[in-house]
Amino acid sequence: MSIGYVQPDDNEHVIIHLAAKVGESLQQRGLFLVSAESCTGGWLGQAVTAIAGSSAWYERGFITYSNLSKNELLNVSLDTLSEFGAVSEETAKDMAIGAQKNSHAQISVAITGIAGPDGGSKAKPVGTVCFAWLQKNDVLISKTCIFKGDRESIRRQSVIKALNGILDLLSKQLN
Repeated sequence: MSIGYVQPDDNEHVIIHLAAKVGESLQQRGLFLVSAESCTGGWLGQAVTAIAGSSAWYERGFITYSNLSKNELLNVSLDTLSEFGAVSEETAKDMAIGAQKNSHAQISVAITGIAGPDGGSKAKPVGTVCFAWLQKNDVLISKTCIFKGDRESIRRQSVIKALNGILDLLSKQLN
């Protein structure tokens, strides 16, 4: 049996390139990043820690897949989860705030969504992903996207969006 090298696809190159840009931008500003992930299951954390030297700008990550973990680790209110659901901008905002409060980072990103193939509804179809980006004591921005594709594609698109959002937040030009 031989083990061969698998060439990463274009999206993987995009993720690594974006993660490197995020690291460079954070390091130039002397800032640390914390991530709070649900539907991406740590993919964003994996992407940023794939960059050599990321300990100089990535403080920690939270993978909070269940509502209970969102509440216990990130202080997302059970009322917020009950009223708006785990997949909502309100929950994403609380995740970003909680991640910063439970870390030493100045920049946070939160991702929560429905990657499928099940779990969607008419109001929140599969592919619905909510994001929040927070710059400590300054800017809190949230956004909802509806991505197309299979589970892996939705998760990959979510990581790309989250990384681009960090770059936009750092340049103060979030779309």
